[in-house]
Amino acid sequence: MPTFSDIARRHPTLISERMSELISTTNSMGELATKLCELRCLSVDEYAKLISERAEGDAKGLAEFAYKECERVYGDAVFSRGLIEFTNYCANDCLYCGIRRGNAECNRYRLTDDQIAACAEQGYELGFRTFVLQGGEDPHSTDEWLCRIVRSLKEAHPDCAVTLSVGERSRESYARLREAGADRYLLRHETASPVHYRKLHPRSMSYENRMRCLGDLRDLGYAVGVGFMVGSPFQTPSDLAADLKFIEQFKPEMCGIGPFVPHHATPFAGYAGGTVELTCFLLSIIRIIQPNILLPATTALGTIDDEGREKGILAGANVVMPNLSPAEVRADYELYDNKICTGDEAAECAGCLGARMLAVGRRLVVDRGDPKEAA
Repeated sequence: MPTFSDIARRHPTLISERMSELISTTNSMGELATKLCELRCLSVDEYAKLISERAEGDAKGLAEFAYKECERVYGDAVFSRGLIEFTNYCANDCLYCGIRRGNAECNRYRLTDDQIAACAEQGYELGFRTFVLQGGEDPHSTDEWLCRIVRSLKEAHPDCAVTLSVGERSRESYARLREAGADRYLLRHETASPVHYRKLHPRSMSYENRMRCLGDLRDLGYAVGVGFMVGSPFQTPSDLAADLKFIEQFKPEMCGIGPFVPHHATPFAGYAGGTVELTCFLLSIIRIIQPNILLPATTALGTIDDEGREKGILAGANVVMPNLSPAEVRADYELYDNKICTGDEAAECAGCLGARMLAVGRRLVVDRGDPKEAA
């Protein structure tokens, strides 16, 4: 197996000039971790082995390499997205989700046009230049209504990006929303294993349709975000390996992963949650596979560890998504138990969150944070 000195000699353009700083760390990594840093890809079986047999040296070396790769492409910038959770109504009954249709305990709400506009205005004043409209698959969210909201946001803030995260829709619907001005679309694939997908979702949903949606979004010119839960019920290293291979091949502009955190009013209430350790390990792998990817340090990381978001940034993440929704409804968008940031998180982004990023060598910037070209 080649050493990193060998890699640096053979691939001077692939390996950054800072490689010498990393040799002492990465020499402690195993063969598969070293191979990943060299080639940016592994076979599915190799990904599974890297995950199941990971060692401390692998995690440390990959995290440092991923952190430097992120810096090589995006500098020290961390991009903030203003999250507006505009409805918690959902027609779906996903087994892991706290706003699933079958949860009778959920206190449902929908934001009005004026409330959404006010959230965006507040966010703009605080420095956000990307707004993420996220909601359950609410029948009220028609193409006509969503297109009106997107157009009004783009007219009010033409220098901002609008990202949608409103689930599975028809190709025609995606096309209309794109024409209205939507720039990006987040649709987590949840798992790249059809068998695992069926264990997480009701029979009314299918892996094939989820993949059809992602293909349509890519064809229509969106910047596309995918993602999955780490440690979800029935998940195996082979399932995670399939996720990594899917990301390697699909090449999404964004990828959101976070630890699975159970919700008390779902069929998965009694299952153990995911870990920060494995989530950060996978964040590093994803950054190395695709150095230009936009990779959030998710709220779920911060929910199970007070320093979870910082650990995500140190593992290669470069996006945070503070909540701009009205304070009175934030607790009602409860995808999982004990979700943080139901207080005045917009103010936190302007102060405390920026300081926390500086503490790990990064800088919260006022920027749309558009995806860079492949690095």
